[in-house]
Amino acid sequence: MKIVKAECLHADGGLRVCSYLKVSTDEGLVGWSEYYDSFSPARLDPVIQDLARTAIGMDPRQVGRISETLLATTRLASGGLAQQAVAAIENACLDIAGKAAGLPVHVLLGGPLRDRVPVYWTHCGSYRVARESFFTGQLGLPPIRSMDDLVGVAREAVAQGYRAVKTNPVFFENGKPHFFNGGFRVAPGFLDRSMTDRQLGQLHEQMSAYREAVGPDVGLMLDLSFSQRTEGALRIARRLEPLQLAWLEFDTPDAQALAHIRQNARVPIASLESLHGIHEYRPFLAAQTVDTCIIDPMWNGVWQSARIAAFADAFETTMAPHNPVGDLGSLMSVHLCAAAGNLRMMELRVDEAPWIRSFLTHPPQVVGGEMLVPQTPGWGTGIDEDALRAHPVKPA
Repeated sequence: MKIVKAECLHADGGLRVCSYLKVSTDEGLVGWSEYYDSFSPARLDPVIQDLARTAIGMDPRQVGRISETLLATTRLASGGLAQQAVAAIENACLDIAGKAAGLPVHVLLGGPLRDRVPVYWTHCGSYRVARESFFTGQLGLPPIRSMDDLVGVAREAVAQGYRAVKTNPVFFENGKPHFFNGGFRVAPGFLDRSMTDRQLGQLHEQMSAYREAVGPDVGLMLDLSFSQRTEGALRIARRLEPLQLAWLEFDTPDAQALAHIRQNARVPIASLESLHGIHEYRPFLAAQTVDTCIIDPMWNGVWQSARIAAFADAFETTMAPHNPVGDLGSLMSVHLCAAAGNLRMMELRVDEAPWIRSFLTHPPQVVGGEMLVPQTPGWGTGIDEDALRAHPVKPA
């Protein structure tokens, strides 16, 4: 069996562009993967196509060989978009390998340790603030105008059976909510990477309201992204200690800084979602920087992510996938989670455009706050190309 073609397909996802890679073989089998082509200002499509020229002619069932070969060709410009392009090809090949063997991908990773994976509602309430024009203007959801409106989304999550929620800082000024910039999007103040004392007080008020809304037995997480330097992250961690967070999520490229935060905060720390490859994870895991190691299977590839998860397990560290978008991405993540011995829980963005579920022939199923692990070959789904064409990408 040989790879003969790699195609990038896109569709309007409301909040974003949904991007898929279709890899075709000379025996008629097709593999799919989802990737982020709109997460960075630079386009990923051209990099995928450039790397796919090396993969064409190779056997897609030899997933590790393809992944390592493509990564070797990027050594002078490793990580970032190069790694993400390799991951898209790797993940599509995993789908083919599973279909060729008649097995789910999680069996190729060693077999499932669980048939359900606990998921948490990510960006709970906060994204309805950040994308009000979509949620209120297009979907007709009630606007967020008060703290009670904001935490009402958390109550909704608990009512639907979710046992954990994660949110982002939201500040109210003159009756209007403001989503605090994560430090990686151009916006006023995004270079400051700091929080005023007044904002810290508002954040404590927000997270206290969330804790009251979800109760003491539901996991509560806060995602700061890259918005803080070391001192700011520590100030926030210490202020929120009484709320018994499941974790405080914080990103930094500095392993020593993250280790310092973890050693001096009595709040569990989750991080590392922006890293690429096991070699980037090594200094962070060796320095005991996190309680939960976050791994992005769309950026690293599911096969490579399974290696990173096992490496984290050697340091007595739990893992959780970074999975902020996409139904196919969720299925890719759930296969990884099913086979990971050190799983903490899985991220799931519940607030998505309702029509994107039509893009998959078999979308993921969530029951009682847990995603069911597919038992059919490959990822357990296909892509409906007619549904993609029915939702063309809108002009920027």
